[in-house]
Amino acid sequence: MLQEIFSLKNKVALITGASRGIGRAMAEVFGDAGARLAMVALNAERLAQTANELRARNFAVMDCACDVADAEQVNRVVESVVAQCGRIDILVNNAGILQAGPITDFDAKDWERMLAVNLNGAFYFARAVAPLMMAQKFGRIINISSVTAQTGGVSGSVQYSASKGALLSFTKTLARDLAPHNITVNAIAPGQIETEMGALSGETRQRVIEMIPLKRLGKPEDIAYTALFLASDAASYITGATLDVNGGVLKR
Repeated sequence: MLQEIFSLKNKVALITGASRGIGRAMAEVFGDAGARLAMVALNAERLAQTANELRARNFAVMDCACDVADAEQVNRVVESVVAQCGRIDILVNNAGILQAGPITDFDAKDWERMLAVNLNGAFYFARAVAPLMMAQKFGRIINISSVTAQTGGVSGSVQYSASKGALLSFTKTLARDLAPHNITVNAIAPGQIETEMGALSGETRQRVIEMIPLKRLGKPEDIAYTALFLASDAASYITGATLDVNGGVLKR
């Protein structure tokens, strides 16, 4: 019974930013749980390599290179997944970029690109899959935000924390809109996770670890297993929530 409730057998999961880091970890965990995977990322070569590695583990995988900030590309990806898989049960909006620097050095194009990837991409994919999920009377949408959405980020990360904060408000309201259709919408707010995008070294790394009550950085799998919970039947009565996965970092 316990194994069944966390099973994603016969489910189709579309994961953005799936070629590396947290996205790849989620693809591996969802694949282990039985899901058919639709992996999306910007870098086609790296995505194909990751997809082939998961196929070698006998996972059912299709890979779709896509700029999530382009609404037309997003619509084509969703159409392609439905054409091949027949449905989309789970959407994980994980794709994101991180650019840091003083606001005085951050031009309008950089700001717009940050919002386009981190926020607009989630909107475009949710908009595209919502009618499908509404028709099948089932869906799980999981948005990957950040602890900085709640605490504010370190100096120079106003652009990133703003985009991730908006994603939390998006999650709460979309959850209300889609609840009557048996679609849950939740967010995960990771702390400092050991990925290529969030790499730390030397004194900076140690200083960050000392600020975390559990005294370690998070692993991509920490986020992936949280996403599995939200995607599973175990979380069927949870919607509009943000799950903090940050090692005990307190909100300020």
